[in-house]
Amino acid sequence: MEILRQETIKYVACLIFVATSVLYGFVGQAQDKVTPNVILILADDMGLGDLSSLNNGLSKTPNLDQLKSDGVWFSQAYTSAPVCAPARASMLTGLYPHRTGCVTLNLKRFPELTRIKEGLVTVADVFNMNGYATGLVGKWHCGIGDGYGPLDRGFDEFEGYHGFNLKTYFDYEFIVQDSVFQVTDNYLTDDISERAIKFVRKHRDEPFFLHIAHSAPHLPLSAPQNKIDYYKAKGFDTNTATVYAMIEIMDRGIGELMSELKHLGLDRKTVVIFSSDNGPAPMSTERFNLDLKGKKYTVYEGGLHVPFIVRWAGAIEAHTCNETIQFTDIFPSLVELCELEIPSKLDLDGGSFIPYLFREAGEMPEYRFWQWNRGVPEYSHNAAVRFGDWKLVYPYVSNGIIFSASDSLPAMYNLKDDPFEQYDLSQKHQRLYEDLFVRLNQWAKEVEYDRIKD
Repeated sequence: MEILRQETIKYVACLIFVATSVLYGFVGQAQDKVTPNVILILADDMGLGDLSSLNNGLSKTPNLDQLKSDGVWFSQAYTSAPVCAPARASMLTGLYPHRTGCVTLNLKRFPELTRIKEGLVTVADVFNMNGYATGLVGKWHCGIGDGYGPLDRGFDEFEGYHGFNLKTYFDYEFIVQDSVFQVTDNYLTDDISERAIKFVRKHRDEPFFLHIAHSAPHLPLSAPQNKIDYYKAKGFDTNTATVYAMIEIMDRGIGELMSELKHLGLDRKTVVIFSSDNGPAPMSTERFNLDLKGKKYTVYEGGLHVPFIVRWAGAIEAHTCNETIQFTDIFPSLVELCELEIPSKLDLDGGSFIPYLFREAGEMPEYRFWQWNRGVPEYSHNAAVRFGDWKLVYPYVSNGIIFSASDSLPAMYNLKDDPFEQYDLSQKHQRLYEDLFVRLNQWAKEVEYDRIKD
C-alpha cells in the first residue's frame, strides 16, 4: 500500500497519512514513515503436511496454527528452488537462484556455486541502508569466505552456523559474529529461539529486521527422546516421530517469541512471516504431505509448494489468499510494506504481494519458473513453469551430478483440476504446451547468461 508518496504536496500527504494510519492502527506525525519491525522465520525441509491444522493432528504445531489463523495464509505459495541454498539466495535477493550464482548445495565442494555473487543487493542490505538493525540467527547457506558471509550481506549481527557444519543438534559449532564456539549444553532449535528473543529484546527501541533460519526438521534427525517417544507411541516410525518432535520444538520457540513480542509491546509493530525453504526430504518411509507429488529436490508440488504466513496484528485482517506467490516476491514486498528506499537500477524478478494482504488486486509476474540439479545447471532436467493453473514440468532425473541433457519431454498439468500432477494434458492443449515450452527454455537461456557473466 502506498503511503506518503507525494511528500511535496503536504496537504494531500497529510490526508493520505491519516487514512492509512487508521487502517494500520498507527498514531504519529505526518512526517513519520511506517517502520514496522520484520521477523522472517524459515523452517528447513518442512512441508505443508507438517502443520497440525492441515494433517488432522498428526503433529503438534499450535503456535504456527495460531499464526495461520491470525494472519494471511497463502494457499499457493512457492519456494524458488526445491533445495536449501538456492531458495535462500532467491529469498534474500528477489532474483531467481541462477541469477544470484547460488545454484547447488555443497558449500565446501562447490563454493563458487553456493554463494550469492558479489555486488548483488540483499534485502538485509536494504533494511540496513534504511536504518534498521539487522540480524540473522540460525543457518547460513549462501556463501563462505571473505565477502560472502552474512556480515558481508547486510546483517549487522550473526549468531548461527554454516549449512555444511552441523553434526548433531546436541553438539554443534555456533558462530557469534566471527567467533566460533562449541555448544554441548543446549538443543540447537531451542538455542536459535532463545537467541532470537534476545535480539528482539536488545533492539526493542529501534526498527529491526530479524531473519530466523531454523535447521529443523533438516538432517541430522535428532530431538529429545521423550518427544520422539510421544510420536512413536502414536504409531509413527522413528524417522517420522523425530521429524514431528523437531517441528514441535521449533513451534514452541515460535510461540515463546510471539509471547515476548506481546510482552514488549511490539506485537502490533512487528510483521512476522513464516515459511519453509522447500518440501520434505525423502526418507525411507513416507510422511503425510497432502498427497502432493514429489519431495525436496524435485520441481513437483511436493518439493516447491510450501507453507507461507504473514501476520501483522492490528494492521492485516486474517484471511486466506489463493493468489500464486514465490520467494522472489519477499524482497519487493518488504520494500513496499516498510517504505524502504532502494538503490537505483535494482531489477528484481519478483513482485509485491502487499496488495493481497489487504484483499486488493496486485500486479505480479504472469509466469513463475524453477529449475534445479546438483552442480552446474542443466535446464532440461527438473525444470518447471507455472502460468495460471497450468504447470509444465521437465521430469526429475537424479539427485546426483548431471552429465548430459535429458531427452525426456516435459509434461503439462492443470493444478486446479489435478493438484497431484497425475494427468499429462500436453496432447490435449498443444498450443499452450508449446507456448510454455518456449517460455521455459527462453527463461533458461536468460538466467544462465546472467549466472555466468561477471
